[in-house]
Amino acid sequence: MRKLTGALAAMAFLAAACGGGGGGGGGQPEGSTKVSLTEFSFSPASIQVKSGKAVFYLVNVGKSAHDMVIEKPGGGQVAKSDLIQPGDSTVLTVDNLAAGDYTFICDQPGHESAGMKGTLKAS
Repeated sequence: MRKLTGALAAMAFLAAACGGGGGGGGGQPEGSTKVSLTEFSFSPASIQVKSGKAVFYLVNVGKSAHDMVIEKPGGGQVAKSDLIQPGDSTVLTVDNLAAGDYTFICDQPGHESAGMKGTLKAS
């Protein structure tokens, strides 16, 4: 009985430490914009946020790893998420997003050219 209790306690600890298997743990932060990633698109593909601090809750509902890269007009990165494995989620925070129009892509090989891109407007 003692071994069983210890095993159950260990399993409960691991489940809590892993966030129940969600990868990013904790769920969607209040005030964030949820973006789903799949083969080969973002949903929504057009996003509007307030300038300043912008928080994106990224959920990979696809079958391959994806990320989100926010690019400046004319080139250059504003922010890039971690690589998100299938079924996982993460939070991407941009502390000082200037007002303007941006694009976002998945920069995994071939994903952008397959249509995995979108537009972001900060005002």
